[in-house]
Amino acid sequence: MQQSPSRKHVIIYTDGACSGNPGPGGWACVLKFGEHRKEMNGYMQETTNNRMELFAAISALGALKEPCRVTLYSDSSYLVDAFEKHWIEGWRRANWVHKDGTPVPNKDLWFILMAQARKHEIQFVHVAGHSTNEENNRCDELARSAIEEWRLINSPHDEDGQLIIFPSEGIRNDDKTKSGI
Repeated sequence: MQQSPSRKHVIIYTDGACSGNPGPGGWACVLKFGEHRKEMNGYMQETTNNRMELFAAISALGALKEPCRVTLYSDSSYLVDAFEKHWIEGWRRANWVHKDGTPVPNKDLWFILMAQARKHEIQFVHVAGHSTNEENNRCDELARSAIEEWRLINSPHDEDGQLIIFPSEGIRNDDKTKSGI
């Protein structure tokens, strides 16, 4: 793809995480332009790691206010290879069905991501996950903190709004009555 020198160059890092797969998930992105920096994250109740990876990229690209040149770093081969190895073109030609007849997962998010990607000139770059890449590690931290936020919000609370802490799983039901729990 020929680069347009008049477009701003934005560097994006993305990551997704899931506690269980499926389970509660978190996504995160870091956007950098010159000395400007923006961090975003969020969560979903019942999702997969791959969906969170895609949603992180969708959210990051959606935050851009104008067409840009983008270098998007991700530790998700699923995300990077779909664009860099042109898997998407093959999926489109095959009407979003794999050779074995199974549907391509996450078609809904791929459509949104493709629409976002068309607005920009994007280079997708794979980085090793949980390594020395500071920004990727930050995204992982933000995605995991989003899962913890979801857990906190969705944990049981008493009538005063205080979080109810349950004892460890090692306590049997008959022990609960003896200990006053």
